[in-house]
Amino acid sequence: MAIGVLLALVAGLSVAGVAYGIALYRSEAKLPSDLAVALEVGATRTTVVGSAVDRLGMRYAPFVLRVMGEKRVGKVRRRIDLAGNPGGLTVDRYAARRAVYGILGFGGALVMLMKGQLLLALVLVAFGLFWIEVGIWAAVRERRHAIERTLPDFLDVLAVVVSAGLSFRQALDRVAEKYEGPWADELRITLRQMDMGVSRRQAFEELRKRNDSEQVAQFVTALQQGEELGAPIVETLIAIANDMRRTDAQNARRRAARAVPKATMVVTTFMVPGTMILLIAGFFIGSGTDFGSITGD
Repeated sequence: MAIGVLLALVAGLSVAGVAYGIALYRSEAKLPSDLAVALEVGATRTTVVGSAVDRLGMRYAPFVLRVMGEKRVGKVRRRIDLAGNPGGLTVDRYAARRAVYGILGFGGALVMLMKGQLLLALVLVAFGLFWIEVGIWAAVRERRHAIERTLPDFLDVLAVVVSAGLSFRQALDRVAEKYEGPWADELRITLRQMDMGVSRRQAFEELRKRNDSEQVAQFVTALQQGEELGAPIVETLIAIANDMRRTDAQNARRRAARAVPKATMVVTTFMVPGTMILLIAGFFIGSGTDFGSITGD
């Protein structure tokens, strides 16, 4: 056991040394221009928190970003935006974690291959490649659901505040202060962009791009159409909220309809045979049958 641990440490340090040597050999990396945007959005959403993994891998982050290329970095930044920068995650922190997880995963896989453990080696390789992606995917899904739950009630409150006499910009700021969660964070980013001189239309377009949610897209589209057609903002907000609730009800009915066949399969595959076994066993036990005479023992 001690030899295996020692081999794992040696392999990990070897891989780290090779990566660090390549990083020193190449010229100093210039991070992509969109990294500054990612850092700004991440700082607006959450408090950036450093971790031991980030500190260990930060020296390799420029090398990882160069290997990824600008196009892939842009896709990663979009996924991080959709996830809401969980834990202060930004592109450079993503690259740092990829480096550390990759060193640990591939180093451990090398040790497992030396010991003939192919399955464990494959598991460790998958860990090094996809562990951070799994976390981002889960954060995207959870954040989208949280926004879709919050949005209809938020629009109702916003409509009431606007009808009280405040402008749409003031009402949006006032209501956003009272809410917490990912949707309030997105609104604060949008308000900050508007304060910096971005037009309201462009700010809400950026809001749509940062969120992979049909309800957010529906909200932005209806808001822009109402502005172009000159429709009263209060009626537009109420109509959007009602449409979202109808959509939620339809989606709930669809999920329930899909759940019925699954529940039926589980019942017929596991519960019915198990119940029959219990009934038959109880019948024989209650009847006092001598199983020894049946088996001839």
